[in-house]
Formats: sequence, structure tokens, C-alpha cells
Amino acid sequence: MEEKLIGPWLEEELQNSNGNEFYIPTYIDQYAQEVLKHYSFSVKSMNVITTKSDKGGCIWKLETNSGPKSLKLLHRRPTRSLFSLGAQEYLVTVQRANVPPIIKTKDGANYVVAGGKCWFVAEWIEPLVPVTKDIEGAKHLCYALGEFHRLSKGYVPPNQAETPSRLYKWPRSYKKAIDKMDWFRNIAKAYGEMPASATLLEVVDQFEVQARSGLAALNQSSYYDLTTLGNEAWGLVHQDYGWSNGQMGENGMWIIDLDGVAYDIPIRDLRKLITGTMADLYMWDETWVREMIKAYHEANPISQEVFEILLIDLAMPNEFYKHIKEVVYEPELFLTNETAMLIKTIVDTDQSKWPVLEELKKDIGQYDRLNIEQIQSGLVPVKIDWTVNESMTNFEKIHGYGNEDNFDLAQVDEKKKDKKKKRKKDKTKKRKKDKFEKIEVKKDKSKVDKKGKRKKAKYEDTEVQKEITILDNHENIEIKKKKKRKEKKKKEGKKKK
Repeated sequence: MEEKLIGPWLEEELQNSNGNEFYIPTYIDQYAQEVLKHYSFSVKSMNVITTKSDKGGCIWKLETNSGPKSLKLLHRRPTRSLFSLGAQEYLVTVQRANVPPIIKTKDGANYVVAGGKCWFVAEWIEPLVPVTKDIEGAKHLCYALGEFHRLSKGYVPPNQAETPSRLYKWPRSYKKAIDKMDWFRNIAKAYGEMPASATLLEVVDQFEVQARSGLAALNQSSYYDLTTLGNEAWGLVHQDYGWSNGQMGENGMWIIDLDGVAYDIPIRDLRKLITGTMADLYMWDETWVREMIKAYHEANPISQEVFEILLIDLAMPNEFYKHIKEVVYEPELFLTNETAMLIKTIVDTDQSKWPVLEELKKDIGQYDRLNIEQIQSGLVPVKIDWTVNESMTNFEKIHGYGNEDNFDLAQVDEKKKDKKKKRKKDKTKKRKKDKFEKIEVKKDKSKVDKKGKRKKAKYEDTEVQKEITILDNHENIEIKKKKKRKEKKKKEGKKKK
């Protein structure tokens, strides 16, 4: 079949699904059939279990002559997917963790590249059942999470893989939340007639104070000392861990869907699980939180320094930010009566959080201080070493990454840098157009383009348009100046030679 790059198919799904919950385009199904030819088992049946049509991902359950298996199309860049596949291999083969083993191809590879994306097959673990949604179930989840974090320490990805790390990004993440609060405020003012605008304006100040306090506390904490240990010492965060991705099997808890794992201080996964669970309860419960932390600590001991980071992260306006950040895309569709009710629920739940956090602060003496030297001396990093398989070589040929004998990550990095420059330029233009901080303007209704992406709203304010034109002209002048400086340096370099 003709090589076609896989991308999101959301718009096609909306047009052609005909009530099919898990619609996939024909070419995706054809790719799946081609990928399965790389494996030695024979497929009796295959059914789509879930799709990510907005991103370009899919999971099938396969019934084969060697038992049930899963086939996954990963929507991320192949070099990013190799990081998670390497992690899965490390956890299974080195650490013997309860993570689904990857099935090798006929050539002994862990994956196949087709359509510019990574595909892989893993064992389908049966039976698996979600834990009960009570305090005992929450403890099972937290213990399994702690065990996963402990076993992931020491992982070093294959040479071809990217190295996604959030370890050093906490301050930037907190700062981003602070900046967005001002966006929320100005959008609510610009759309003052919408049902949720007044409610949003009433509460945004208090959540901005929380975010600013969180950033100040983080800067005064041991966070920067903790980052000096490096990625391998901390191990991996799951990033999407919850009641569906941690399930009970015959020999204990299993963790599935590792596609988004990254390096980080792993306590962030626990924070997300706690805040999500408290949101489901519509109130913060001291007993639940204590028992969840205790269960995690039993599997992956927490130090005083990490416990301090956990408390700081719990104090951030996480639920408010998670739900309200969608307002920046389509304010006129988001700022509804339902959103007003959601904001009130978040505020009510948030009020019950602070007494619980005050009580938790008293527990810090129960944890030992971190011994950095001991951790560094006891860590033995293990690198997953793969040879580049034929399908990755094919991917190189299609996209120009290296040659058929050598996967040149340097060329991938150059392409990534070019994309990063373009994104930076696009963000600069967007920042010039987003005059929420200074001028309140009305927008035309946002529309969806042919690719299913939201179009940028157009400004009606002519003065803003004039200012944008002036800024764009200034930017063009600056670009020309930079080009001249580069040309001058080149000429000077040639003269020296």
C-alpha cells in the first residue's frame, strides 16, 4: 500500500462514523493488517477497544492462536514512543514489574513503524478488574503506584529515543498557571454577558493568590536540591494514572497504558490521584488522604523533602486550573450555566482542602530526611539497548532521518529545533494579537477548520489591528537585521580563512 502519514481523523469520524463508537479510517485498518504480518502468531479476530481520533491513536484487542493480545498505534512521535516502549521493556525484563510484556516481531524487534508512527503488540492480561471505589481501593492504587515508581528508577532509554523530562519544569508549570489566571480574568470581562463570567470573576483572584503562594513556596523548598539527583534517580511518572490504568489481577495490581511516561519527581502522580479522588468525593477527607499517602509510602518511601513538595503541589489550584483552562479556546461555548455550577463546586471542595493540609503538615516528622549521597551510590542505571529495526529504517527513508544503516538522532534534533523556532515565532505573533491584558475586545465566534482544529477568533477592534500591523512590520525589520548580521559574520569568517 502507498505510504501515508497517520494523523488525527476526528473530522472524518464526525462525517462517516454512522453511529460507530470506535470509527477508524480504512487506511488505518490497512496499516494494522500490514503491521500484524511482522508477527509469528495468527490472528483469529481483532476488535477496536478505544481510539484517540483527535490525536491519531488506537488500540485493538486481538484473539490469536497464542492467546489474547493488544495491538497499539501510538499517536506520538516515534522517537518519543521509543522512550515509553523502552520503559515498558525495562520494567518487565529487568524489574519484573506487573506491566504487560511486549511481544517481539519475527525479527526480534519491539515495534513496527508504519505511517510515520510506532505500533507494538503486548500481552493482554486477563482477568483484570478495577479496584473498588472506596478507601481500600484507593490504598491498592497508591501502593501499586509507589511500587511502579520505585521499580522505574535507573531506567536509561535507547539511543534512538527522546528523553522527556518534567523534572526541571515545576517552576515554569506554576508560573504558567499564574499567567493563565490573568487570561481567565480578561476573557471573563470581554465576555461579560455570558452566564459563567460573573462567577469566574468572583473567584479567579483567590485562585491566583494560591498559585503565587505555591510558586513562592516551591522556590523556598528543597526542590532545586532534589533535581540535582537527575532523571534516572527519580524514575518515571505515569502521567495518566487512575482507577482505569491500575487494575487488580490474579497476582496483584497491574499498571497499563504506559505511553506517556516521563522522568519527574514521581510524587506528582500521587498528587494528581489525591486531588482527582477528592474531587470525586466533592470534599477533602483527611482519613482518605492520609491512608493514600501511607499506602504509597509503604511501597516507595517518602522523604521529608518530597513530602514537603507534595504538600506544596496539593495546595496549588489544580482542579480549578485543569477545568477552566479550556475557556481560552471557545469562551462563548464554555462560559455557560453548567460551567458556573462547576466553578461553584470547585470552590466548595477547595474550602474543605485547607484544614486537611494543615493537619498533614504535622506529619512531616514521620518521614526521614533525604540522603542524597546514599541514593547516588546505590543507583545502578540500566540502559535498554536496541538495534534499529527494518521498519525504523523505512521511517528514516520516508522522513530523511539519517540513512538506512544509521539512525541519526542529530538530524531529528535539527528538525525538532526548526519546528521549535516556528512554534516560537507563531507564539510571538499570537501574543501580539492577544491583547487581553490591555484591551477588552469582542470576538467573532470561533469555527472549526477542515482539520478539526479550532480557528483563532478574529478581532473586531480596528485599533488593535493597527497595532498588530505596526508590530508585525517591526518584527520584519528585526528579521532583516538578523539576516544582515549573519551574512556579515559569514563574510568575516571567509576573510579570516
